[in-house]
Amino acid sequence: MKTEGVTENPIRIKINDENHIALWKMVSKGECSGKHILLTHGTFSNRKVLGGISEYLVSHGFTCWIFEWRNHGASSKPNDKFNFETIGVEDFKLVFQYLFEVERLSNIDCITHSGGGICLTIALLTHAEYQRKINSISMFACQAFGAADSAVNHLKIRGGKFVSWLLGRIPATLIGREEDESYDTMKQWFDWNITGEFRGADGTDYQCRMKEIDIPILSIFCQGDTFIAPPSGCEAFLNAFDRPQNKSLYASMEEGYAEDYDHGRILHSRNAAKEIYPKVLRWIERHGRRSIS
Repeated sequence: MKTEGVTENPIRIKINDENHIALWKMVSKGECSGKHILLTHGTFSNRKVLGGISEYLVSHGFTCWIFEWRNHGASSKPNDKFNFETIGVEDFKLVFQYLFEVERLSNIDCITHSGGGICLTIALLTHAEYQRKINSISMFACQAFGAADSAVNHLKIRGGKFVSWLLGRIPATLIGREEDESYDTMKQWFDWNITGEFRGADGTDYQCRMKEIDIPILSIFCQGDTFIAPPSGCEAFLNAFDRPQNKSLYASMEEGYAEDYDHGRILHSRNAAKEIYPKVLRWIERHGRRSIS
């Protein structure tokens, strides 16, 4: 994941004495704008899914920071169990501390894919002091409690939960995905979508609190995403923030796009590079404070 004129440097952020999070800094060898973007993948993936949009943004003068979850990509693979809240409450805090206290950035924009948006939402609700540091958020195919939008999907989610419990994991690498996920990680996603409630392990009602996040959000819905993040689920997730400045982008042929994008191609395809990336760039430029850090 490297093109001519782009440098890619790995940074290790300690979780504890044995484990670390990988944060990748991508920057152009030429002049930079002083604008910084934090990007985060979702389940079953790692930084590779963010390669295309990162290179695109770097080519426009941005510095990109790609955060790989624990147990994904170049991050450590600890033996301890973890879930979405671990990433949102613990790991995002470490990344924010590094960017704002070590690198001394004044503000950033955020781009997330799928579960990365769920974890960012949890992070900003748990560590509200960082909200003022975020200019804008762009969420690709993100929802937490609306995948069971049909009886078939409801059964698929229940079946997926049962099978992953039996196996202890979802062996997604067998079907070409970058990473497997453990049952302990995915249990929260299954439960949120089965119950239609976005609650923490301690009962925290994240769904009710989402309106506390007053950051401009662009949410990208995909017509071809019929299970993981169906448009209705993405719309419900965006509506829970309940902020008038938030916008949606419905990526479908009916809306004039080249294809009915699915969960992966919305972020990682040639068509997305041509017609989705520029819209995200305009969103960032519209809301960026352009402070030089």
